[in-house]
Amino acid sequence: MSETELHPEAQQPPESELDEDDRLKPEFVSAVLEAVEAGDAETAHARVAPLHPADIADLVELTPAELRPALAAAISDLIDGDVLAEMNDWVREALVDALEPHQVADIAAELDTDDAVAIIEDMDVEDQREVLRALDPDDRAAIEEALSYPEETAGRLMQRELIAVPEHWTVGDVLDYLRGHDELATDFWEIFVVDPAHHPVGTCALSWILRTPRAVSMSDVMKREQTLIPVDMDQEEVALRFQKYALISAAVVDASGRLVGMITVDDVVHIISEEAGEDILRLSGAGEGDINEPLFDSYKGRVRWLITNLITAMVPATIVFFFDATIAQKAVLAALMPIVAGVGGNAGTQTLAVTVRALATNQLTQSNTIRTIRREISIAVLNGVTVATAIGIAVGLLGVVISDLSSNGALPLVIAAAMLANILIAGLAGVLVPVALERFRQDPAVASSIFVTMVTDSMGFLAFLGLATMSGLVG
Repeated sequence: MSETELHPEAQQPPESELDEDDRLKPEFVSAVLEAVEAGDAETAHARVAPLHPADIADLVELTPAELRPALAAAISDLIDGDVLAEMNDWVREALVDALEPHQVADIAAELDTDDAVAIIEDMDVEDQREVLRALDPDDRAAIEEALSYPEETAGRLMQRELIAVPEHWTVGDVLDYLRGHDELATDFWEIFVVDPAHHPVGTCALSWILRTPRAVSMSDVMKREQTLIPVDMDQEEVALRFQKYALISAAVVDASGRLVGMITVDDVVHIISEEAGEDILRLSGAGEGDINEPLFDSYKGRVRWLITNLITAMVPATIVFFFDATIAQKAVLAALMPIVAGVGGNAGTQTLAVTVRALATNQLTQSNTIRTIRREISIAVLNGVTVATAIGIAVGLLGVVISDLSSNGALPLVIAAAMLANILIAGLAGVLVPVALERFRQDPAVASSIFVTMVTDSMGFLAFLGLATMSGLVG
């Protein structure tokens, strides 16, 4: 597969076309689209040509869906592999579907394996086969191997283009090898040293090679300690290893320990952003949450969550129904009980967010689960006492000026006790629910919030109305 050559003078978009946040200015986007709508492809092309590939991708994403085909036709020679690699998945998929298989094959041949796989993997099976048939045999074999690995694993993420040398070579041998072979990878930060069975035995940074005399053996200059990535490792775990060990690149090995590829930090940065965004959207039940996602797909992703939420909301509603007589006698309870449930829900959400993040970053494991639970309960006790005291005092002061409250001397104590109990329950639920889902191999970011909300609403209503009934506030 051909390599993208390094350009020291990185292409930069004209500053006049960007705002202070390096986003395309609205007037620039409007001018390009007006030219496209007017059929003036030459003007549109002239305006877009100076842009960086990432900015061209942004321009396509900012274009209304109905105008994208016309824009793509006007700047077809500018939409290369680098542009597609930077593009939103939904937008890219639509553009790729509009291309002929040989055009997709030409674009894929320009890219590293990982970027080529990202373009091809979302295509229909038959379209994939046509594209693969149009590729060179070596390129086809590399991409087919990548597609054989499960999605979101190191095998899909890695690139095959790397530099590996035997450990008996000298630094001079390596330099001569790099300078004498134009087909080698051009984007790399370290060289992998392998044994005769192609097992990685060490790494050597380019800076070390450049500063070491030619006669020194690679076995003497290389670093033997390295972080190896199994080919079937989940991409989220890959990102955690890069973060933990401050890696720039890492070797990927198959089940037999042979070097099959490498992962670089630029891919990991994308994964970190992607995984963080997914967790946030899952907590809210917003599906993939992409503004370029088809309307019906967004509807299906969100309505499932809302229906589930509707079902779980029936639990606290049922609890309130059982206390209808209590509420009928003291209408003020209906005004105050949402406060107990609402504050408890916020407390549970705080604990839930911390716990989900800790699980995602491997800060929370089986070895420290009990300690974490004790910590969150301690925080819940402190928060509960503080908030319960505040709400008790507030309701007591209101009772001085509101006649309906002044006759209920026990009410401040009741709402304070209910608040304390619900915040304690919220803290416990906020950590136990995601931990339990994790133990059952379910994504805690997907379903945790809906169950925590059900628990805090139900227990808030039950504690407040139950204590009000038992305290003699109602006859």
